[in-house]
Amino acid sequence: MASVVQWIQGTRPRTLPNSIAPVIVGAAAAHHIDEFNVLYTVLALVVSVALQIGVNYANDYSDGIRGTDDNRVGPFRLTGSGAAEPAKVRLAAFISLGIGALAGIALVAMSGYWWMLAFGAVCIAGAWFYTGGKRPYGYAGLGEIAVFLFFGPAAVLGTLYVQSGEITGIGIGSSIAMGSISAAVLVANNLRDIPTDAVSGKRTLAVVLGDKDTRRLYLALVAVPFLIALGMTVRVPYALLGFLAAPVLLPAVRRVAAGRGGRDLIPVLQFTGIAMLAWAVLVSTGLFLD
Repeated sequence: MASVVQWIQGTRPRTLPNSIAPVIVGAAAAHHIDEFNVLYTVLALVVSVALQIGVNYANDYSDGIRGTDDNRVGPFRLTGSGAAEPAKVRLAAFISLGIGALAGIALVAMSGYWWMLAFGAVCIAGAWFYTGGKRPYGYAGLGEIAVFLFFGPAAVLGTLYVQSGEITGIGIGSSIAMGSISAAVLVANNLRDIPTDAVSGKRTLAVVLGDKDTRRLYLALVAVPFLIALGMTVRVPYALLGFLAAPVLLPAVRRVAAGRGGRDLIPVLQFTGIAMLAWAVLVSTGLFLD
């Protein structure tokens, strides 16, 4: 029987900045046009984090029963390690996704944007079918695109729109920044797993591109938020604060650029996630100060 600590590990805490950072930026974009709502932001955060945990448990379950995690070099997995029964991991995924759905329904009911129920349904389906179902899109090299869309435009612009009823240039730029660095987290994860994924038949984008081009893709993606911050200074000079996140990212960039592999790439996910959260907080501070 898996321990409480192992179940917490199963949520993949190092990846949670992917769901927190976009909501922070989306809320700041709403504040920039005087439409910030604390309650709506909290509910959006619950939706985002619950779906993130749900997709992590779903990924643990699906990869585990397929045997993808049998010889992994990355962090602990509940199903692949045999610490938890697959059915219980699947139930944990459903519960997490259900919590996200309930928070989303409450948010839609209060905002009155009922069409966003369909938007939420797409997000939940995207979470499950990433590695679930007969033809998971995560096994077809589409994971990075999905992460970009769900943790970029969907999370940032969804948080902005539900509070303001509009989409702004600042919101669009921020969503591209968040989507890019979120995708970089997955790229780093899949870069580490190229050897085992190739053997197990998991055809990720990293497997398709190969080691060298995957590293180039990672470096390009993590540069995007800083280019966006520079562009945002035309409207919001304080957006330059985003560059203070660069030192946090530097250790990850060095490891990837130096050709490190295996377990040496595990910290890259953590550094990239922390840098993403730092960028979101810093740029959001700039938006609040502007």
